[in-house]
This record gives sequence, structure tokens and C-alpha cells, in this order.
Amino acid sequence: MLYQLKFAFRYLSAGLVQTALLVLGVAVGVFVFVFMSALIGGLAVFLINQTVGDIAHVTIAAPELVPAKLYDQSQGALIATEKSGARSAVLRSSAAPLATLRQLPGVTAISAEISGNGFAKHGSIVKPVAVVGVAPDKVSAIADVKSRLVAGSTDLQIGSVLIGKTLADDLGVGIGQGLRLTSDRGVDTVLTISGIFSFGLAALDEGTAYINLKTARGLFGIRYGVTRIELRLADLWAAPNFAKRAAEATGLDATPWTANNAQLLSGLQAQARSGTIIKAFALITIVIGVASALLLSTYRRRSEIGIMRAMGAGKGFVVGVFVLQGALIGLFGGLFGAALAYLVLSPFPPPSEITTGQLPIDIAQGGFGIAIALTLAGAILASILPARSAAGVDPVTVISQ
Repeated sequence: MLYQLKFAFRYLSAGLVQTALLVLGVAVGVFVFVFMSALIGGLAVFLINQTVGDIAHVTIAAPELVPAKLYDQSQGALIATEKSGARSAVLRSSAAPLATLRQLPGVTAISAEISGNGFAKHGSIVKPVAVVGVAPDKVSAIADVKSRLVAGSTDLQIGSVLIGKTLADDLGVGIGQGLRLTSDRGVDTVLTISGIFSFGLAALDEGTAYINLKTARGLFGIRYGVTRIELRLADLWAAPNFAKRAAEATGLDATPWTANNAQLLSGLQAQARSGTIIKAFALITIVIGVASALLLSTYRRRSEIGIMRAMGAGKGFVVGVFVLQGALIGLFGGLFGAALAYLVLSPFPPPSEITTGQLPIDIAQGGFGIAIALTLAGAILASILPARSAAGVDPVTVISQ
């Protein structure tokens, strides 16, 4: 093995320029592999943060109510059926489900809420809003309202309301001003704006209002219980499996965030497939480059190989020399490319801290170890054909030429 390694180094050092170019080509392939891994991974993290970062990972609710039907008893005919969604199911007792959910592993935040639809009015301007009634200490449990405040505070007392900046601008209101909120039950109340937030998402900034849980009870006529329980998980990708366990444990409906974001997941999968294809081509380029260079080296050193064979070197020895050449090229090129990628990508901020116009590079998902390992394996694979070709040289024929 030691002699094979010496011969491999000798052959590589004999053509330093060619070897340097070959190692550089391998390094470029590794750089592309790492860059695409970091870019695709960072883009996925960025998109998830933008879309799922401020919503519940799993939502627990009572099973949907069966629509009421009105029959004509005398005729035995169906006269009317209640419109779907006309009645909202209510968890009359949330204490037991909350206790059960808190015991499930992976839960990082939990919030019992009353949600409904309504209208925000100021003067002659009316805007539809989604109203969320939440306990004062749970305002930022699911959506981090506190970090997105642009004015006021998250001190959500009875009689106060938090609204989005776009909604505040549309209504022409600010901190300390009154806002009339009317629920879809026809109940209205005047609330004081205590805080204005901006998430950068239209659904939240234009049409969401947070109010105190007790205020929501009066507004929607719910004396006991809540309409939903929202949870955040340590691993958001575990939401589908967690939802199944939560449904079995509580006997309630559990909906993971993935159920309502099929298009996002499809887009992320398409991006991942595109990245895999690009990385595969990078590895194929490395294999072709190494194989071509070693085949050329085999042709140029036919006489030397013939002499080695004539002096007693077996086919296995010759194969080992060329396989080691490929391994060394793959190792040096992989290490150089990974180091280059690390130096280039290190200045990029993590996806959670990027600003508009920056690339969402996640260096933690660069796959440096995988890139080096695959490159080494590819280089060894690429050296097998040249090695077998070299081992098949007839020493008598070559030396006599």
C-alpha cells in the first residue's frame, strides 16, 4: 500500500499543472454542490419563516357540527338544511384537552382562543376582520406580536384591541383612539387601540384584530369554553404526526399547518428536486473529469506501467496506484472546494436575519461532509476504468514498441 501511494504521488507531482487544474475542477464541483445545498435549504427556511413563522403548527378544535335539517312531518319531506359553517363548534370545556396537550412531547407554546369574523368601523369606513380572542399572557404565544409592534404595547386588557398597521392606516386610526368592532353575531363594542403591529403579511396586517378573551366571550356570545386551541412545536415538520397523536389523545379534530399549505410544500419539494438535479450534474462532471484525466495518464505512461509489470508488479498493484490517484484528487479537490465554499458563504447572515434583496443562504445546510464524501467516492469510482485499463497493459508489447 505504501509503495502504491508513493507511485500515485509521483504520477500526480509529475504533471503539477494538470493535477492542479484537475483538483480545481473537482473543487468547483464541490463548491457548486455546497452552494446549492445552502441556497435551497436557506430558501426553504426563509419561505417557512415567512409563511409558517407566525401561525399555529397544529390547531385543535371540536368536530364540525352536523348541519340542522328542517322536515315537514306531515309530508315527510326535507324543507331546508342549515348552511354549512353557519354554526361554529365550541369546546365547552378546554381544561381537560389543555392538560392532555401539555403532556405531549414537542409542544413549545399553547394558546386557547375564541375566533370569529366581524367588522372594524371608524367613522364611515368599514373593514372586515378576523377577530382573535386571547388571554393577555398568550398574545405572543403563537404569532410573535410583541416583536412586530410598530406602536403601543401588547398589554391586552379588557376593552383594548391590537390591530395591523395596514388596517390602522385604512381606518385612519392610531394608538389610544376608539374602534367599533361588530361580530358576525350582531354584537358590537367600542374598544381602545392599545397596539399596532406589522408582520408584512396581508392576512394579518389588513384583517386581524386581537382582543382580550373575556371581551371575545361577550362579542361572540360564548359564556364557556373556546373555539380552538393553537400549538407551536419544537419541530414544525413533525406537525402531521403530532396532529394524529393529539386527535387520538383528546378525541378532537387536530389540523396540522401542512394541511392548509399544500402549494407551499409542493413548491419546496420542486425546489429540492431542482437542487438535487444540479448537484447530481456537478458530481457527474467530477467523475467525467477525473476519469478522462486518468485515462490520459494511463495512455501516456503505458511504457512505465509495462516496466512495472515486467519487474513483477501484479495487476492489483497497478489498479491500486490509479485508484489511489483518483482518491487523492477527490480528497484534495473536495477539501479545497469545501473550504472555499465555507469562506465565501460565511459572511451571509442566516435566513432568519436577512433583509430584502439578500440571498437566503443557510451555511448550516451546506452539506460539507456529504459533499466531500460523495466527491471522494465519485473520484474512486471514476478511477476504476482507467485502473483496469492500466492493469491490462501487456508489458512485452509495450516495452518492444
